[in-house]
Amino acid sequence: MDLFESPATAAKQTPAPLALRMRPRTLEEFVGQDHLVGPGKLLRRAIEADRITSLVLYGPPGCGKTALAHVIANRTKAAVEQVNATAAGVAELREAIAKTKERSRIRGERTILFIDEIHRFNKAQQDVLMPDIESGNPILIGATTFNPFFALLSALVSRSLVCELKPLAKSDIVVLLKRALADKERGLGAMPITVEDKALDHLAAVCDGDARRALNALEVAALTTAKTKGKIQLTLAAVEESIQKKAVVYDRADDAHYDTISAFIKSMRGSDPDATLYWLAKMLYAGEDLRFIARRIVICAAEDVGNADPQALVVATAAMQAAEFVGLPECRIPLAQAAVYIACAPKSNAAYAGIEKAMKDVEEGRVLEVPKHLQDAHYPGAKQLGRGRGYKYAHNYPRHYVDQPYLSEKRIYYEPTELGFEKTIKSWLERLRKPK
Repeated sequence: MDLFESPATAAKQTPAPLALRMRPRTLEEFVGQDHLVGPGKLLRRAIEADRITSLVLYGPPGCGKTALAHVIANRTKAAVEQVNATAAGVAELREAIAKTKERSRIRGERTILFIDEIHRFNKAQQDVLMPDIESGNPILIGATTFNPFFALLSALVSRSLVCELKPLAKSDIVVLLKRALADKERGLGAMPITVEDKALDHLAAVCDGDARRALNALEVAALTTAKTKGKIQLTLAAVEESIQKKAVVYDRADDAHYDTISAFIKSMRGSDPDATLYWLAKMLYAGEDLRFIARRIVICAAEDVGNADPQALVVATAAMQAAEFVGLPECRIPLAQAAVYIACAPKSNAAYAGIEKAMKDVEEGRVLEVPKHLQDAHYPGAKQLGRGRGYKYAHNYPRHYVDQPYLSEKRIYYEPTELGFEKTIKSWLERLRKPK
């Protein structure tokens, strides 16, 4: 089927999946991505004014990349050529570009060249696009699940507006599911279906922001559930079966959410890697926000491990970046590695306790003046005011240390423990502070 063929027409020719039939036809039907196509946003204004330039639509599966291209194709006065990078080679690409040139020469028409999975094109194929994309005809719309700044030639990216689409929110998925249930022409509205609210909530929660997955699971449930008293009753159990994932009692607004993350953090702090992995698995299965999990791991590395093993924060931060880059399902691996590392590491909250104590002094006590010898002395006239006078440059002394005050009164905030690497830090500080 041609991407830009009417879904209703296609449905008459061959049975099409519900997600394809319900593909939006207008901007008004498009759900989600308000940061790009919300009222007054740049991309929406460009679409409505038919002033589209080359675009790269980047985001996870089912977030609306192809749907948005479909909306643009319906709205624009330009002709459309479609290429799928998984199947097309240089010859097919050159043929599509030749058609755009012929159309422009004979009819004076612009052409949108839509390339799905554009990251699949190698360097040579991307190079073929460059001269014509730079001239503005055809107008490129590329769709990719890969970060275009890594997957595409920098020259191609620089000539395109990169639009990052986000996973759809749970509320967006529910809107799409209800629309499909009500639509008699393209959706399931002609079927005698009743649906439990918790069944829709489950589909919306476990599809990981993927509208295609949610809609197709809904259709499977509707087509395979036997009628009861003339009705197709879609219960939570029915949709669990259709999407092959059971519902876990876990709502981000109720106690299960807070109890689970609390157990996860306390298991890492308590040095129990097995419990840590269980609570992590529960959150991942229930569809918890990956960034939320990663942030908690990073915080635990700094708060509960600290300088007993400084490498814990490095591992946790790397896992956070990997989770963002890799995405589900593989990102569970670096997250698990970091969580287990923290659970097994020696613990110290000395740095955390120190900053808390210092913050309290700043908030509740008199703010200390910066000692004169530490004040900035780089501007003209500073030395006349005595600023910086008497400062001793530590690297000019043995062990790169010199005994001089860095606060206007004696305060101790950081008290290292005897655990892990912090024992080394404690020994070093004691040697430095030992009276001469």
